[in-house]
Amino acid sequence: MSSLTTSLCRRLGIEVPIVQAPIGSAASPELVAAVCNAGGLGMLALTWTPAEQMLAELGRVRELTNRPFGVNLVLDFPIADGLALCLDQDVPLISTFWGDPGAVNARIHAAGAKHLHTVGSAAEARQAVEAGVDVIVAQGWEAGGHVCGQIATLPLVPAVVDAVAPTPVIAAGGIADGRGLAAVLALGATAAWMGTRFLVAEEAFTHGAYRRRVIEVSGEDAVHSLCFDGGWPRAAHRAIRNSTMAAWLAAGGPPAPNRPGEGDVLAIDAAGREQLRYGDRMPLPGMTGDLEAMALYAGQSAGLIHDVMPAAEIIRRTVAEAEAALAVARAHLQDSAQ
Repeated sequence: MSSLTTSLCRRLGIEVPIVQAPIGSAASPELVAAVCNAGGLGMLALTWTPAEQMLAELGRVRELTNRPFGVNLVLDFPIADGLALCLDQDVPLISTFWGDPGAVNARIHAAGAKHLHTVGSAAEARQAVEAGVDVIVAQGWEAGGHVCGQIATLPLVPAVVDAVAPTPVIAAGGIADGRGLAAVLALGATAAWMGTRFLVAEEAFTHGAYRRRVIEVSGEDAVHSLCFDGGWPRAAHRAIRNSTMAAWLAAGGPPAPNRPGEGDVLAIDAAGREQLRYGDRMPLPGMTGDLEAMALYAGQSAGLIHDVMPAAEIIRRTVAEAEAALAVARAHLQDSAQ
């Protein structure tokens, strides 16, 4: 076990307090398994995945790892059949988001799985615990992709920890290295939920052009807006400022169908499907076209990311950096006491 193994790690059957966020289509089975095999918790995102593909992805994860993993389902969509399939397949951890976790909690527990739920406020966290949720994910406003709250990670995490103790809390938003992991552990979280960092893992199912943009940009380039809402209307999200967003902001951020370039075909995916401007899909391998203008989800932690590396190396470095950061903090405290 790592020196950073927490009580939540032992409860979930993992070795290090790092969770790979369910980063949509980028969360390939290969990425999930690599994270699990490195001691963390990998997560598939299956809300919009057809049943046959869900079975294939679950099977592929199990081919590559025998360690615990999780599946994320967004409650703002019809997920009953998908949840039933995951529970029938003995998925050990179900993560939910953007809705009432009480609607599915009993089914999850009846199947013997653990229930994680993402919140954006202390009040929402209390409601989730009252509904029976096992683990709370406190998502700060800095996070990439879809964001459910308006409070930054630094004030949110301790507020949620205080609100739901002794229920364990995972911190999400703005964490891309070991310093961030050390910081949220100091705030009372029992693990870190990292998404943007894993977008550029070698195993992630992301287009090279997308990866390059994540590495190139600064944190202020990751903008919170309602710009890319095709497929999920009125859901706030954080993505990299690009030509589509710049034109939309310049026009005053109008709603559909009055946005600049509404309906433009930006790209074609590997299956020959058209990807439209303001759609909510990210650039994936095999897509061709104006990928720069698509939804480039990323959190403000993008400014801390400078390279592509295997998921196992991301975890190894993050743990080593966290251990070093905690050692520096202890040394500062010793110096101040002398």
